[in-house]
Amino acid sequence: MNLSAGIASSLVALTLVGLKVWALGDTGALSVAASLADSAMDLMVSLGGLAAIAYAARPADDDHAFGHSSAEDLAALGQSLFIMVSAAVIGWAAVARLLSDDPVTLANEGRGIVVMSVSIALTIALVGWQRFVARRTGSRVVRADSLHYLGDLLPNLGAIVSLWASAAFGLASIDSIVAIGAALMLVVGAINIFKGAWDALMDRAADDTTIAGIESVVRDFPGVYGFHDLKTRMAGSVTFVNLHIELDGNQTLDEAHAIGAALRRKLLNEFPDTDVLIHKDPVGVEPHPEDPSRQT
Repeated sequence: MNLSAGIASSLVALTLVGLKVWALGDTGALSVAASLADSAMDLMVSLGGLAAIAYAARPADDDHAFGHSSAEDLAALGQSLFIMVSAAVIGWAAVARLLSDDPVTLANEGRGIVVMSVSIALTIALVGWQRFVARRTGSRVVRADSLHYLGDLLPNLGAIVSLWASAAFGLASIDSIVAIGAALMLVVGAINIFKGAWDALMDRAADDTTIAGIESVVRDFPGVYGFHDLKTRMAGSVTFVNLHIELDGNQTLDEAHAIGAALRRKLLNEFPDTDVLIHKDPVGVEPHPEDPSRQT
């Protein structure tokens, strides 16, 4: 089901790019160009999400023992830079139009409004399907993609307003103002994508909410007397979790293994996009003085 949401997202984004390329050529509106750049970003993000879902089913190999999810972050860095360049070009063109002495006249505004209205309808339908899939599967990738498309409605509405103002009142300058606002939104989105990818490549820890949730599960788990050395890092859509749990040293190895395995299953169920590694320590054990890591 996650795969169907990824495919639907990519197909909708591809359709919107095609429609807006035609609308841009027909109207010459920079607000449509900004919306086109936003849809192009959506297409790249959707394809990245689709690749992430496909990669999730792919096992690690000898050369990539932790999987291939970091490829998502490398792709995201490239996407964010592309988006920033596109936003800069659109913003520059919009400012140049505003400062130009030659008036700019838009054309075929009605057709452009139809295209943008179709874009809004397709986006709303896609978000509805993504929300349904996210509720059924708990996929954070699908949920995040849904939120991203929901935010895309504003640039589409802005393009409709600018085209309507041009057709009804001849206010073509509104198109440039809307384009500048949309370009700024693109930059903000690109910076967020860049930061998230950079943090993951630099092995940044998971967010505080995730860490607190993991700690809560471990703290209250039957048979676990304590825990320490909880470490997390992100790679693409996967969060890697390492921790040491403290168990009764008098129980059998089978009993200790059963507690650790049950805890791991619990964490994977609570946090589906994680990879969990648990080390078991007896309660009260002290680090060995010759251990360079000073960990047990």
